[in-house]
Amino acid sequence: MADYVIRATAAEGQIRAFAATTRDLTETARQAHNTSPVATAALGRLMTAAVMMGYDMKGADDLLTIKIQGDGPIGGLVVTADSHGEVKGYAFNPGVMLPPNDKGKLDVGGALGVGVLSVIKDIGLKEPYVGQTILVSGEIAEDLTYYYATSEQTPSSVALGVLMNKDNTVRQAGGFIIQLMPGASEAVISALEEKIKEIHSITTLLDVGNTPETILQYILGDLGLEINEKLPAKFTCNCDKSRIERALISVGKKDIQEMIDDGKPIEVNCHFCNKNYTFDVEELKEILEKARR
Repeated sequence: MADYVIRATAAEGQIRAFAATTRDLTETARQAHNTSPVATAALGRLMTAAVMMGYDMKGADDLLTIKIQGDGPIGGLVVTADSHGEVKGYAFNPGVMLPPNDKGKLDVGGALGVGVLSVIKDIGLKEPYVGQTILVSGEIAEDLTYYYATSEQTPSSVALGVLMNKDNTVRQAGGFIIQLMPGASEAVISALEEKIKEIHSITTLLDVGNTPETILQYILGDLGLEINEKLPAKFTCNCDKSRIERALISVGKKDIQEMIDDGKPIEVNCHFCNKNYTFDVEELKEILEKARR
């Protein structure tokens, strides 16, 4: 089943919801970065959230970036998503290994430690919107729930999960974001809270054959669920050699000259997809000419 996101409303617009299945994009990231199981889980959770949050942006060129920086051994995560379901990301230390947590699960909270979550929305204004909160658990779903409550004043329930196979490939990944709109009635709020208490593991629901649609039906079916759209989701990196060349020009003429003087090709790595680009001395000379213009 290809990855996708469902956008929905319920309770006559008092609730809005996103739900996603993201196994393929998480597995693509795992292969690109050769992530350990705990790094795969952390990155997969954050990309799942980002691809849903990206669809909440209005403009065709809007870009969402979520950064987590912590004092744990993974160091941090960076994920970006657009408003078309394309997402990419990386972990600072993709090979981090940790024992399971006290619940026997992958210890994402322990990998991230104490730190800060930043949500940056570039929506075409002079300055991007930046919302920042502390990590409340490092488990990512709880951290984003806290972010929504404090930075956007939107009561939300966020669930994210990644389930691994024994060979460390991704078995399931997905999540949901359910939000109360201003003016939601007490009856709707309490009904939603009761239903969400029944959800223990999003990946367990996916692993027994549930889809984003059936998960939302389970949670919101009694509240008049209306599914509005089914939208694609995929891991995509838009890097290419010309983009990397522009980045090299920006480092400055002095540094480019030093690379040329070394007389050896250089290799530049894209953090997001881990692809390497090689520039020989002749190409570096051409880049220096462009930098001088």
